[in-house]
Amino acid sequence: MSAAPVEPATVEPATGADAEAIHRLRRSLEDWMVAHGVEQWVPGEMPLQRVVDEVADGQWHVVRDAEVGLAGALRLLWSDEPFWGPDQPPAVYVHGLMVDRRRSGHGVGTALLDWAAAQGRAAGVGLFRLDCRTTNPVLRAYYEGYGFTVVGRTDFPTFSATLLELDLS
Repeated sequence: MSAAPVEPATVEPATGADAEAIHRLRRSLEDWMVAHGVEQWVPGEMPLQRVVDEVADGQWHVVRDAEVGLAGALRLLWSDEPFWGPDQPPAVYVHGLMVDRRRSGHGVGTALLDWAAAQGRAAGVGLFRLDCRTTNPVLRAYYEGYGFTVVGRTDFPTFSATLLELDLS
């Protein structure tokens, strides 16, 4: 059984002032993954400017915590052609789900996923989609435990992604 959240997890749009914290969280998780043999993100593959641009585009959303600051974040998208291809049925997509390791097991990830699913329902889409590397069985199991089902795979030159989907209807 996971611990209760430290404080209620309120998801809010990231602001320009959050870009550096989002980038730092990403880098800390990349380093943690390497140290623990988890294959998901390549250290340093996401430049700060990309995060700044995505925040400015309204893609990033965050959960703040009085003790750790940025407790979690995700990117919410309404299309994801590189992973899912063109002409898909309407869906909400999540990329970059991150939780500060000090808040792992406190419900922050679930709160972010619940919020993203609610955004999809409010927009009238019937599907919630995300992906993880095929080499990351722990993250895949987390998503399947949430209710996602594996529906495919997309192969890129340097990695393969498992595609997962959840029916929102």
